[in-house]
Amino acid sequence: MWQLSRLPIVGAPMAGTGTPALAAAISEAGGFGLLPGGYLTGVALTDGIARVRELTDRPFGVNLFVPTPVDEHRDAARLRAYAAALAPVAESVGVRLPEPRWDGGDNFAEKVDALERARVAVVSFIFGPPPVDAVERLHAVGSEILATVTDPTEAQAAAAAGADLLCLQGTDAGGHRGTHRAEAEPNPYGWRELLPQVRAVTDLPIVVAGAVMTSADVTDALSGGAVAVQCGSAFLLTDECGMTDAYRAGFTAPELTEQVVTRAFSGRPARGIRNEFVARFDPLAVPVYPIVNQLTKPLRAAGAATGDRELVALWAGTGWRRARPGSAADVVAALAADLR
Repeated sequence: MWQLSRLPIVGAPMAGTGTPALAAAISEAGGFGLLPGGYLTGVALTDGIARVRELTDRPFGVNLFVPTPVDEHRDAARLRAYAAALAPVAESVGVRLPEPRWDGGDNFAEKVDALERARVAVVSFIFGPPPVDAVERLHAVGSEILATVTDPTEAQAAAAAGADLLCLQGTDAGGHRGTHRAEAEPNPYGWRELLPQVRAVTDLPIVVAGAVMTSADVTDALSGGAVAVQCGSAFLLTDECGMTDAYRAGFTAPELTEQVVTRAFSGRPARGIRNEFVARFDPLAVPVYPIVNQLTKPLRAAGAATGDRELVALWAGTGWRRARPGSAADVVAALAADLR
């Protein structure tokens, strides 16, 4: 993948916020854009891929969520308890909490079908090792496989599944931590600590992610043995990003200074800025992904619709204060400023 772009800079997919325009702009600027496929149907993903191709003829990739096994018998009771805690908030904003859907599949099969037809340059996977059958089908149409990992054991599992390269995500990264098990407690290490550990167990090329915000960070990663960096928070304020007004208000608020890794919004650990929702519900959250994500979706939608920063997930890496508005091309150029 790093050979498909002029610059070793990958745009994180950022499901729910990343857009075809952002993925295309990053690729067009010499980096490598990743289109988010999470939460989409196969038809919507196909439409998104078509839009990227209208905007650029440069290579780009698509990210998918590996389906998360769920156990209704094991988890229903604690999910009901969390729903009961959320109910007063739902009532206060005039929404109803949905009945849980226990399949956990995120339309995965139809999206693999769509990607087999689309033949994109790279398909990335998060939340587990890529399924071997999907890897074989996508390899057959020329797609490379990028797998997100957070430790050496996950790196070995991804390599065994047929990944061509790894995205090594450190604790500094914003948004969901890509642990292979939803209930796992993520380790506290950044990519600088994790990179030598993972290089010791696999020869696969490694892209690193987590608080890469400047050209010095990029140079540091490449000097340490990474082939590229993946950046998310650096692009959140760009013109092409799909950030809501509520998200932007919280992300840029000078008085919001504390970060937390929380399961409050989705059931999976994710790094973001602490707001009232996190303060109230993080102590009660249960590790039942993606069902918790289903429960909080109407609450987050209500917050986005009304501009209420206290109801939305303010995902951000530890370097979020260094994000700047402007074009994605400007951000790519700034990140690549020290490259020769």
